[in-house]
Amino acid sequence: QVQLVESGGGLVQAGGSLRLSCAASGRTFSSYGMGWFRQAPGKEREFVAAISRSDPNTYYADSAKGRFTISRDNAKNTVYLQMNSLKPEDTAVYYCAASGFPGVPFIRADFSSWGQGTQVTVSS
Repeated sequence: QVQLVESGGGLVQAGGSLRLSCAASGRTFSSYGMGWFRQAPGKEREFVAAISRSDPNTYYADSAKGRFTISRDNAKNTVYLQMNSLKPEDTAVYYCAASGFPGVPFIRADFSSWGQGTQVTVSS
């Protein structure tokens, strides 16, 4: 399995931007599809975006389309989530996850490794 550490969360005003990063340990990062999920208080963890092993195959939740961009740098063992035009409803803990699925994974059960999460708070 791969170890994942997220960073880049914080407090931002509505309409602002944040870039989340997820650093992975190990030398097999490029063999994993990667995804971002989020969980708001009292709600289920939900899919946000995913990217296949070989960029640029990506997939987004409807809530993220047009505002969020997922990307990866296999040389740096890092996956990113650029979030623009943030809304208060984007407030959640954001989790990075890794999957051995060969395509673009987006089902929670397809992900085998998870980070600890980073808090994103969007004020109105």
